[in-house]
Amino acid sequence: MTRLPADRVTLRWREAQGRSAGSWCRNSNSPGFSHITLVTRRELDVKSEKVEQKLVDFENLDNHIDAFKDVQVAYSCLGTTRGKAGAKGFVRVDRDYVYNAAKLLKDCGCSHFHLVSSTGANKNSHFLYQKTKGEVENMVTELNFPRLSIYRPSLLLCDRQESRPMEKIAQIVLRGFDWRNKISIGTDTVASAMVANTLEQQTSEKAEETKVEILENADILRLGID
Repeated sequence: MTRLPADRVTLRWREAQGRSAGSWCRNSNSPGFSHITLVTRRELDVKSEKVEQKLVDFENLDNHIDAFKDVQVAYSCLGTTRGKAGAKGFVRVDRDYVYNAAKLLKDCGCSHFHLVSSTGANKNSHFLYQKTKGEVENMVTELNFPRLSIYRPSLLLCDRQESRPMEKIAQIVLRGFDWRNKISIGTDTVASAMVANTLEQQTSEKAEETKVEILENADILRLGID
């Protein structure tokens, strides 16, 4: 795979995927990455000479505009749950926070934006989760990034810091029976796929065709495991 130079890479990682941020950073040890900025609500346990962490208030992102400047490639994996934040809080984080950050990045000249969405995302869905994911996909698409990559993974398998016994049991079951990753996928695999997709060189024809690309679960597996 041909490597593309990335002068500065910004990664925003949601709390639920904090452990995978370390995996992403390990994957980014390629010479293709020179600097990584983690923009997050709280400090993550990530150790790398390339990594700089910046804590921001997502309710007042305009006060942190310097964190979004001089970024060539950005990754958005910000999110919460309805159970943790309530319906309004979920929409606020998964749609509004993500869009506001994306808009700042676009205004600051970011050329490639990666958005982690979800399988089944649809702005016309009757279900809040899929509807919210579909809405933010459309909102970010309308910002007209030179290149936009949207990832639609199935159920994410990860180790959370907070206690969620029923989810833990479900993940154990899925890891045992969903060995072909039809309905689940590890956050480490998603992180690897995002890195691979960033560094893969595009021909001018392919770049024109994939100004906005949507990667479903099978596409993410292909990139993340190869």
